[in-house]
Amino acid sequence: MTHAAVGLAIGYAFPIVRRGPRYWIACALLPVIPDADVVGFPLGIAYSELLGHRGLSHSLVFAAVLGLAAALLFRQTENRSWRQIRHLAMLFMLLAASHGPMDMLTNGGLGIALFSPFDPGRYFWDWRPILVSPIGLKNFLSPWGWAVVMDEVRWFGPPIGLLVSTIAIYRKITRKV
Repeated sequence: MTHAAVGLAIGYAFPIVRRGPRYWIACALLPVIPDADVVGFPLGIAYSELLGHRGLSHSLVFAAVLGLAAALLFRQTENRSWRQIRHLAMLFMLLAASHGPMDMLTNGGLGIALFSPFDPGRYFWDWRPILVSPIGLKNFLSPWGWAVVMDEVRWFGPPIGLLVSTIAIYRKITRKV
């Protein structure tokens, strides 16, 4: 949920002219999509493999490809100029790329394959204050899952609120000038 909230806040801050429903859906989904790699567990893909959890789908390369593909999809479905598509591509890549560094703040797992497929290493930040989220809906709907949600609200809520408030105030002031 926090990945989506961060995506919506960044989408709000980004100076895009038109922000229709598809735009907001993209802003919420693009930062979440990397976690779709959990479908690999029932398929027998090990956590530590390239396509395992927090592997290739959490990399900057994946973020670039996903962001570009999403922007090109907007080009197909909406009448936007190539300039707007370039701006959307930058935003969408940023949104998808936000996932890995955020997960690198968690205190569990094997790390994030941020530079995959070029570097198989998995990384964390030196500072890891956020509780790692349990995998699976049943586990997420447990006391551990609730503790993770509260922890993420504590760490990400104030910066998100500050960003959105600052942008809203800035826009209000500059409209009157």
